[in-house]
Amino acid sequence: MPFLKNNKGKEAVEIFYQDYGKGKPVILIHGWPLSHQSWEGQIRTLVEEGFRVIAYDRRGFGKSSQPWGDYDYTTLAGDLHELILHLDLNDVTLVGFSMGGGEVVRYFTEFGTDRISKAALIASIIPLVAQKEDNPEGVPQKVLEEILDALKTDRVGFLKGFHTNFYNYEKGAKGVSEANLDFDFGVASHASSVATIKAAEAWAGTDFRSELENVKVPTLIVHGDKDNIVPYRTSGEQAAKGIADNTYHLIKGAPHGLNLTHGDELNTLLLDFLKK
Repeated sequence: MPFLKNNKGKEAVEIFYQDYGKGKPVILIHGWPLSHQSWEGQIRTLVEEGFRVIAYDRRGFGKSSQPWGDYDYTTLAGDLHELILHLDLNDVTLVGFSMGGGEVVRYFTEFGTDRISKAALIASIIPLVAQKEDNPEGVPQKVLEEILDALKTDRVGFLKGFHTNFYNYEKGAKGVSEANLDFDFGVASHASSVATIKAAEAWAGTDFRSELENVKVPTLIVHGDKDNIVPYRTSGEQAAKGIADNTYHLIKGAPHGLNLTHGDELNTLLLDFLKK
């Protein structure tokens, strides 16, 4: 199995990745609290359409190392940078889902546009999750604190029900089966408990608004108007106002996990953007 060893942090870590296909490289960065496997439907489509697709597990998740600390976005973007250098990639498109949008934006802050030609933010937390006086549509701090408390006191119990809201799941409805929920629960529950908490602190507490100007490549922004995890008015809508060169699509009826529930529509948007 392919691993990248990154020795540049406080602890050496091994980052697991999959590298499929040939053509222009696309790096897929998964959301919290899952792994690269959440991109299954996108990986297959993009490879079949002639792209080289690299999907990796964030430290603490999937098959990657589970260090005790270092889950801030600067460290996470550093792992991404080392992967790009390790594979000697150029003309890369970075695609971040949910929490993964943070790695995308912080990458531009730390490393600029060298080697990167495009970016995509899918159901992303960018630029700010938390509700503040100047971000009234954000998630109230009380709700974020309740999530963190639940992760600390009953992580597995919290994760068992989390993806119901992730997909706006209703029994018998098309798009998501109970098996999908079971699969996600298995992936999420086997992640590092420390990583699950500290990564949640990162996405809940990091304000990227001042960093949007650093995204100086064409950027695709896709969000669902029924996203109950990351409301589009505090994320996609604000990202579209702050990133100079962007194309913004709000998918009607789509929940947070639109890469599964609205996979065909997302894949079409991604392919159109990548082929421009």
